[in-house]
Amino acid sequence: MSEATVALAPWIAAQRTSLLAQRGHAWLLQGPSGLGQYALGLELVRAWLCDAPTEQGACGQCSSCHAIDVRTHADLCVLMPEVQMMALGWPLSEKAQADIDDKKRKPSREIRVEAMRDAVEFSQRTSARGKGKAVLVYPAEQMNHITANALLKTLEEPPGDVRFVLASEAAHQLLPTIRSRCLGHTMVWPAQDQMLRWLQGQGIAADAAVSFLRAAGGRPDDALALARSGRSPQAWSALPQAVAKGDVTALGDWSPAQVIDALQKLCHDLLAASVGGAPRYFAPADLPKAVPPLGALTRWSRALAKAARTADHPFNAGLMLEALVAQARNTLHSKH
Repeated sequence: MSEATVALAPWIAAQRTSLLAQRGHAWLLQGPSGLGQYALGLELVRAWLCDAPTEQGACGQCSSCHAIDVRTHADLCVLMPEVQMMALGWPLSEKAQADIDDKKRKPSREIRVEAMRDAVEFSQRTSARGKGKAVLVYPAEQMNHITANALLKTLEEPPGDVRFVLASEAAHQLLPTIRSRCLGHTMVWPAQDQMLRWLQGQGIAADAAVSFLRAAGGRPDDALALARSGRSPQAWSALPQAVAKGDVTALGDWSPAQVIDALQKLCHDLLAASVGGAPRYFAPADLPKAVPPLGALTRWSRALAKAARTADHPFNAGLMLEALVAQARNTLHSKH
């Protein structure tokens, strides 16, 4: 989903205006996933590099804005895991692209130290357009310690006119020394009615917007991604009952990571129900009437957390799916 196809959310625009009014060479945008860290980070660098910026951000019309839109800006360095770079249309370095094309390795799921070293070298060069340089790092928690250490000195003593924005969905995982060198900004969690209006503005029906926002735990970007994934609100509502029957086909076109995420949400809601709390991801009527014992749900939660650690590299995705659904069915029918 490119940012060009998504109208900028009003809460992102408001945060952009607030941050642009402040001074600083490095920002850390932090908060849970789905709140727009990437969108806000990109808005900041667009404004910093724009030929005719206003207090509200970049003009959107100049050659700098166009260069960012087509991913060719000479003074912008974007650091992401290669899988995300490719998904969002950002070019990889020639060597990285050649290695992947020649099948010497797969695209990385973390920010590689080689890319960070290239970024440090980039920050030391003279600005090509004379408006300074910018480095966008997202999600910043995907830097390992070696990569983060390669950034530290440059972040502490930035050469010339370079500015940084680190956007993170798990800032607690960053090195304390990285966090201390940035101005922190906690992402705003919008009001429910504001998020629903925005989702409807993206072409999502009102009742579907409510369902997807619930399924995403109230996170608007995640809700939009769900809505555009081809899944229906009805399929989400039917998921608990399908899993209780051991119906693997209800999750057949999902990746292992998506299956585990959905089952963790179901487990969360059942744990909440077992102690008298309200569900967060499913409507109360969607959940099984007989809630499993707390002990069984706790064991299931731990098993899902363990499975999540290898979800991106399953030995056999089909077998993993069958095992996960069988485990879920057994838990939902557990008596102790």
